[in-house]
Amino acid sequence: MSQPSTLNAAATRAERRDTPAKRERTATRTVFFMAGFATAAWAALVPFAKLNTGVGDGTLGMLLLCLGMGALVAMPLTGVLTTRFGCRKVMLFAVVLFSLMLPLLSIIPSPWLLAVALVAFGIGIGTTDCAMNVQAIIVEKAAPRPLMSGFHGFYSIGGIAGAGAMSAMMSLGLSALLASLIASGLVLVLLAASLRGFLPYANPAEGPAFAVPRGTVLVLGVICFAVFLAEGTVLDWSAIFLTEYRQLPDAQGGLGFACFAAAMTLGRLTGDSIVARLGQHRVVVVGALLAAAGLFLTLWLPSWTAALVGYALIGIGCANIVPVVFSAIGRQNSMPQAVAVPAVTTLGYLGVLAGPASIGFIAHHSSLAIAFGFVAVLMLMVVLLAKVVKN
Repeated sequence: MSQPSTLNAAATRAERRDTPAKRERTATRTVFFMAGFATAAWAALVPFAKLNTGVGDGTLGMLLLCLGMGALVAMPLTGVLTTRFGCRKVMLFAVVLFSLMLPLLSIIPSPWLLAVALVAFGIGIGTTDCAMNVQAIIVEKAAPRPLMSGFHGFYSIGGIAGAGAMSAMMSLGLSALLASLIASGLVLVLLAASLRGFLPYANPAEGPAFAVPRGTVLVLGVICFAVFLAEGTVLDWSAIFLTEYRQLPDAQGGLGFACFAAAMTLGRLTGDSIVARLGQHRVVVVGALLAAAGLFLTLWLPSWTAALVGYALIGIGCANIVPVVFSAIGRQNSMPQAVAVPAVTTLGYLGVLAGPASIGFIAHHSSLAIAFGFVAVLMLMVVLLAKVVKN
């Protein structure tokens, strides 16, 4: 009698270990990782793309906008596509698309062909970003505890892994093409392993296929825009600020973003428990205040060590605001989720694209310090808008 009971207990434990819910959570984390990994892998290829095409800095900047244009075109369509075909088919197409484009980006010799390839790569990345958040909202709503911060944390881990893997492979003597082929191969292996956990459905079609953000969704989109603008500012301008305003050697200018990225990754990996303990509204308020404090600390204390602490505060503050925003989309009633997720994602991505340009414009007409102060004010605005995020 004891042996069958033991076998039944073992079978029950095995079944619990491989439930559909667990597969879906694991697959969601994996697709966030893949998106972050591929984006970071492309960042490592930018110098090679410039060398292969022979373009100057100005033309390269225009080419890099093609990626953003592709993503912005794809995002509003993704809600319609996931509603019609399900998250699984849409993410399968999108991940395969950017995986095929990645090696091509390392060898294309023509600026025009590179522009086309970057638009295609951007469509793949943008579609994946939007569809994975659609799945993440559905998976989190079915779970007994918050999960969104952890999902977004895997995007950060993917970015660190992608940058590290590409740098390591090319430091060992591999060509950019071979390194990007290996990176794409890894992504496709992860895709095959996680495909069963991608949802074959999404939210049912409600209302129009496209809609201008309104009500709660508009406010959530503005929050996303502000936070992504702050992140883009640190990414593109922290090294310049440290070297020109805080006299840090040029070779160490990347320390600012490293502190920011490490703090953000840590914040997101611990974020689900923090959200469960503090509640979503407090997480947004405290996070925005920490980010603003980090920016002001960077500006007010004339020390590069204080600036590094400030960048870490920005990272820890911004870490869980966007995940909380996407969780809030799943609870709001202003717009159907199928159009709300693309709307907020698009506004957030506009912040990433507008951030470097707007900071450069302000800095040109005043100073980089004043431009950073403008971002700090935006984060204080997020504190005022946080009332739309309810626990």
